[in-house]
Amino acid sequence: MTKHVAVLMGGLSAEREISLRSGEACAKALEDQGFKVTRVDAGHDVANVLAALKPDVAFNALHGRFGEDGCIQGVLELLRIPYTHSGVLASSVAMKKDVAKTVMAAAGVPVPKGRVLHRLEAAKAHALPLPYVLKPISEGSSFGVFIVNEGQEHPPQELWREDWTHGDMMLAEQFIAGRELTCAVMNDRALDVIEILAADGGWYDYHAKYAKGGSKHVLPANLKQNIYQEVQHLALEAHRALGCRGVSRADFRYDDRPGGTGELVVLEVNTQPGMTETSLVPEMAAYAGFSFGELVKWMVEDASCDR
Repeated sequence: MTKHVAVLMGGLSAEREISLRSGEACAKALEDQGFKVTRVDAGHDVANVLAALKPDVAFNALHGRFGEDGCIQGVLELLRIPYTHSGVLASSVAMKKDVAKTVMAAAGVPVPKGRVLHRLEAAKAHALPLPYVLKPISEGSSFGVFIVNEGQEHPPQELWREDWTHGDMMLAEQFIAGRELTCAVMNDRALDVIEILAADGGWYDYHAKYAKGGSKHVLPANLKQNIYQEVQHLALEAHRALGCRGVSRADFRYDDRPGGTGELVVLEVNTQPGMTETSLVPEMAAYAGFSFGELVKWMVEDASCDR
């Protein structure tokens, strides 16, 4: 019997457009794999829509708030619809960057030093010695992120805006110079490591993530073998510490500059990695021998409740 998969996409977060792209790519691949697919734009009525559809599996292609923070996972648990990716608790913890850092640090995973403060406090005075990074504690895709560089007299004044939509609490972290690395975990196995180079030489912001040609991905990353293996080890340790399931992706900074600190830290773990044509997880899976279709098929087969 053909499995009926509801692909949850779009949603209510700032990452709606990216989710629509991820969802459409996954839906087409699942159809090519022989599944019956229904595309579901996950709005406030998503529970009623899913209750009426009665799919065998929900493929969660949502990003950001409500789709990545335990909310939709709770709905799916109540409806007893098996779903992909991480469960309620892991999704919620990983989305709260400050909480996730505490959990990872307790498990021995190195993370940047930092503090949480209200955005208006962060706008008044520098939260940390320069340079540092300011980011919303529960946002993705680099929305609302600022790098405050040496010589910058004032904190980001955009934080005063009345139309600010990224939440009031911010995480300030010391800026770790050096290389941007990422590593995915699939089926409790760390995949290979990518180094990300923004095409404009800047940092890995929204444009670099999602625009064609916005970034260059070096796979496998050109690292000493012991560092390469340590990145893989820490990606798996972070995945396990947070209780993730299915596929996750950990982002790193590594300061190997001449005279640098040598620090290797985990910035965060993404429980709903992007699945667009420029996304990192499909690229790592392909390098490991999984076509895009095989990747999404495995994710459907891995789906469950009580995750």
